[in-house]
Amino acid sequence: MDIAVVDEEKVIREHICGLVEEQQLESRIEAYATGEELLASGKRFDIAFLDIQMEGMNGIEAARGLREKQGDTVLVFVTGIKDYVFDAFDLYAFQYLLKPIDEDKFAEVLERAVREAAKKKERCVLFIKSRNLTLDQSEILYIESRAKKVEIHTKGAAQAIEIYAAMDELEGQLGENFYRCHRAYIVNMDCITEYDSESITLTNGDRVYLTKKKYGEFVKAYMWHLQNGGVSSV
Repeated sequence: MDIAVVDEEKVIREHICGLVEEQQLESRIEAYATGEELLASGKRFDIAFLDIQMEGMNGIEAARGLREKQGDTVLVFVTGIKDYVFDAFDLYAFQYLLKPIDEDKFAEVLERAVREAAKKKERCVLFIKSRNLTLDQSEILYIESRAKKVEIHTKGAAQAIEIYAAMDELEGQLGENFYRCHRAYIVNMDCITEYDSESITLTNGDRVYLTKKKYGEFVKAYMWHLQNGGVSSV
């Protein structure tokens, strides 16, 4: 479990790190004095404890930047005032802790945050920053690029989810169950029912293009997927 602690006061950073260590988790803790340092690290975190009132980039802004890079981080805000509570909720914050920190309350919140982070790892989610929307990746059939927009086709939905996003950005968030079969398509390999050298058919009957020159690479990727626990719908 990778945990970030961000607070401009060294004493509080060390206190929170100590409280995490007391729970004897199998975790790696990184401490930062500013939101800028957190984002500049480029590291992925399962849980982030963020002070809200900081010089320069405050905790809300830092959390927003973190959400854009990795939408599944469990956010816990730590602050001395309640004024920012609605901003925290807008970012789907997991919890809002007031200073001075109650150690029993902290232990309870950390335990729940760890469980939530573990569920997210198992579930694998796709975070759509333009809509503050989180999707379970297993529910995605395929993603299609249409001009400047992207359509996300999901199981059982009559209409696709339409957003402004870059295919490269979405591809980077998706797990190894997904394959970029064409510059305009990414498919969930668990949802493939049929394929040939020009197209792939999904479980809802939709067909998407498969770039001919990628056919051999796709077959290898799909066979590897099946051999390593993937679901076959063929």
